[in-house]
Amino acid sequence: MKKMQYRHLVQYYETDQMGIVHHSNYIRWFEEARTDFLKKIGFGYKELEEKGVISPVLSVECEYKQMTHYDEEVIIESCVESFNGVKLFMAYTVTGAEDGVLRAQGRTSHCFLDANGRPIRLKKEQPEFYECLMKMCQAE
Repeated sequence: MKKMQYRHLVQYYETDQMGIVHHSNYIRWFEEARTDFLKKIGFGYKELEEKGVISPVLSVECEYKQMTHYDEEVIIESCVESFNGVKLFMAYTVTGAEDGVLRAQGRTSHCFLDANGRPIRLKKEQPEFYECLMKMCQAE
């Protein structure tokens, strides 16, 4: 699996009164990293939506390991965990940029729909994107 890194500086509004990142923000960071990942492989959300393809989130899992604080930089590493032509599963790890300590890990699952919300098969309707995702599963 080819992994890509996305860097994020923790903002004050992402923390609670103790300066600790609120748990919901890790899910947002997964989305930021996924959006960046897709753009880097040439299939950003904007381009996909212009082609009539939407990709809703079906599920999200996040396991919290260590606290993250205001003004820390984190690295969110994302990769295609698996893709079966219908569902896409992405995995994420969040580590401190300075100390390398694992802060959280998780995964998301997605499907692909047309502009009317009907399921599509990427292999038939977006073969280049399909092939790219298949290669991402096999990349080392």
